[in-house]
Amino acid sequence: MAPLCQGLDAVGWRTVTARGLGGGLSALGDLPVEALIVDGRLPDAADWSRALKQAARPRALPVLAVAAPVASDPDAFDLVMSGAGHPAQVRLRLENLMRGAVAEEEIALRATTFGARGVRLQPAEPDPSPLRILAAGPPDHRVLALSNVLAEHGCDVVAAPTPYTAFDYLHERAFDAAVLWSGPDRAPAQSIAAGMRRNTRLQQIPVILYQSGEDPADLADLYGRGFADVAEATVPEPETAARIVALARTYREHQAVRRALEATRGSGLTDPSTGLFTHDLFAAHLARVIEAADARRRPLSVCILRVAPSDELRAARQGGWLDRALPQVGAMISRLIRVEDTAARLSDEVFALALPATDVAESRLVAERIAAVLGCTAFDAGPGARPFTVAFDVGVAQRTSGEAPGALLERASRDALSTPAS
Repeated sequence: MAPLCQGLDAVGWRTVTARGLGGGLSALGDLPVEALIVDGRLPDAADWSRALKQAARPRALPVLAVAAPVASDPDAFDLVMSGAGHPAQVRLRLENLMRGAVAEEEIALRATTFGARGVRLQPAEPDPSPLRILAAGPPDHRVLALSNVLAEHGCDVVAAPTPYTAFDYLHERAFDAAVLWSGPDRAPAQSIAAGMRRNTRLQQIPVILYQSGEDPADLADLYGRGFADVAEATVPEPETAARIVALARTYREHQAVRRALEATRGSGLTDPSTGLFTHDLFAAHLARVIEAADARRRPLSVCILRVAPSDELRAARQGGWLDRALPQVGAMISRLIRVEDTAARLSDEVFALALPATDVAESRLVAERIAAVLGCTAFDAGPGARPFTVAFDVGVAQRTSGEAPGALLERASRDALSTPAS
């Protein structure tokens, strides 16, 4: 455990080691602990996990058990790893667990916000059909072995031998996860992952890199390229399959939440052209999110995306083409944000995001990533005219203690004015 903690500290996380249950309870009382890593070899690991989860309420406390049997207690642990794991790998998995916990809390908050206005927000049931997994890469007996285990889990596995067939399938069918076999050449898998990250419809699908283990890999670099997980063929197939199924199931659950929010378009509470929160609804919900962040001792940030002025947009605005493009921009924003984030259209050309459990540095990365994807999209400017793009001024602010929703938004708006689009 000590090398793992040192590795997590080295990548910017702060770890606290508790030698027993009492120490863990003290840490929860004194610090805003976001996740728990337990040594699965300890005889009392499951009991300690349950006790600490209960003590952390109302904050959800995801638990990762390392060096644990694959068939460990699923009620005590949210995720199990048979080894200690690389710090970058563990960090990403913990982030996925934490975002899932925050998403569950956010769903309840949104239901309360809509309910206060007489609209019942009923989360849709996830699609009950088998999880659909894309397995991309040349035929290999190790990929076949993993596919067989996934099939035993009830998954529908579709094989794509080349990047071209992979993208054909991705555009023709809906998938819950993609497993990319790297083998000795990692370039095809990286090209598929990069293409998916540039596509607003495919960007949220979890992508897992399945390595042969024959060549050394820079895991930090791979995770930075957008892979949701990196697994090696040397890891038992049941463990890798369990991780893939967990990511796929979470993605499908989040899609159900998105459908539920989409269904509120006819409620009169959301912006009719984009489906995003209106100014008033966003203000009311932001106050509720702030209250929850205080109760759970979590950070909260907001982002402002304001259409940046340019000669190109001035012409598009005069012809009414910018007005036609902005609903599409809003719809793209709704697909690019994480399910726990809330997006709003504050005015015709200003959008806002509320990002729970997110500090200012991470929020800026999220907002700039969204702005970059939007900035690569060309919009119609009319017959004979060159298509135009939309750049955004991005502003970010992290809430300080006692700060009101309006003051927080105002700080983010001032930040957008001071950091114009490049």
